[in-house]
Amino acid sequence: MKTKNKNVLLGSTSTALVAAVFGSAAAANVGQGLGRHESSRIILLRMLRVMFPHPSFSDAPYERCAKALIADARQTPGQKIAFAAALDNLADEGFADLGDDAALAYLRKIEKTGFFQLVRAKAVVTLYDDAEVWQALGYEGASFDQGGYIDRGFNDLDWLPEPRIEEYDGQEGGQP
Repeated sequence: MKTKNKNVLLGSTSTALVAAVFGSAAAANVGQGLGRHESSRIILLRMLRVMFPHPSFSDAPYERCAKALIADARQTPGQKIAFAAALDNLADEGFADLGDDAALAYLRKIEKTGFFQLVRAKAVVTLYDDAEVWQALGYEGASFDQGGYIDRGFNDLDWLPEPRIEEYDGQEGGQP
């Protein structure tokens, strides 16, 4: 019970701080969405695509990953404010319109920030734990409940070239 009261106090304090610094309109927006830009979700999707570039992936896994990130960011008003501010900074820098190389260079500049670390940590788990991603990567999922790998293609090496096996004719050093 104490923890909940502390969280309520922290949430109220965060909202009051936002109201004092940015005005009451910003404090009112704490519960509405993330970022002051409509493009916050698009920016987050662009960030995920640059961080985890897989041209063969559809937008759906990235969308689900962004949705999970936004849900995590909404857990407390403080987290929401910090996440929204980071998305606003990306929007102000025109991140969504940057080319791939420029976007990657920008992300490298912010890779030590808490925002970037949060996005990376959550995205690695969320994106690569998606069944659609597994299918795109050729991963069949866990094998334990299907009897293991031994009888399910453990030794299928169809992705490697056939080995060149030469018969040994009994002569050492290749001399007749």
